[in-house]
Amino acid sequence: MPFEDFTLWKYLATIVDILVVWYVIYKLINVIRGTKAVQLLKGIFVILLIRVLSGFFGLQTLSWMMEQVITYGFLAIIIIFQPELRRALEQLGRGRFFARSSGPDDDDQEKAVEAIVKATDYMAKRRIGALISIERETGMSDYIETGISLNAKITSELLINIFIPNTPLHDGAVILQKNNVAAAACYLPLSESPFISKELGTRHRAALGISEVTDSITVVVSEETGNISLTKNGELHRNLTLDGFRELLSAELLINTKVKQASSALWNWRGKSNG
Repeated sequence: MPFEDFTLWKYLATIVDILVVWYVIYKLINVIRGTKAVQLLKGIFVILLIRVLSGFFGLQTLSWMMEQVITYGFLAIIIIFQPELRRALEQLGRGRFFARSSGPDDDDQEKAVEAIVKATDYMAKRRIGALISIERETGMSDYIETGISLNAKITSELLINIFIPNTPLHDGAVILQKNNVAAAACYLPLSESPFISKELGTRHRAALGISEVTDSITVVVSEETGNISLTKNGELHRNLTLDGFRELLSAELLINTKVKQASSALWNWRGKSNG
């Protein structure tokens, strides 16, 4: 009987061990989710995959090279991921590492879209230049840190005031994160694509640049013409009408709401049919 209890305890301890390790890895992924470290992790996985395949097919030289990369790569990982490791330790010290993270509420998401559309309309009519980038799955914490932290609720009035000319925060980009204005006066990477029209300025190049390295949605209001543009996935949608802009922005940001509504309607229809 004692032996059976000991074996059961070992099984329970193994399960708890696996669950704890899984939870810690999950939280670490959340920490680096808002940084460029995600792309670096993909590179590491590719190296590991090459090492496994080279060993399987007997490619000795390539296998040896991957072994050297993996052996000495640990020090490189510490150097490359130094900002992310520091952020994780800071969150651990503040007790935020194990805090639950909640996604944006659907109602708040709709209000945010309307605030962006209203502010864009106001600035376009008055030819006030603006650059607004909206974080999605790929985090933008690295770019948020280049600006002035605000952490304020999204309102059209706030967005308009930020971009009023000759104010301290008007130069640079505003980054929206989880239905909040995370920061203003942020620096975004400029696109180096040779196919960009010469008539486009720095704002459009920055909007295209950030869309090439993240999945963000970026809104541009031209200071010269007042035209509204939107970038996503390295594509530039120029000279949008207000209705077209609202439709495109809603389609990108409110897709989760629409899916939930469709799922709820389907569930209700099934319930009535079964009844």
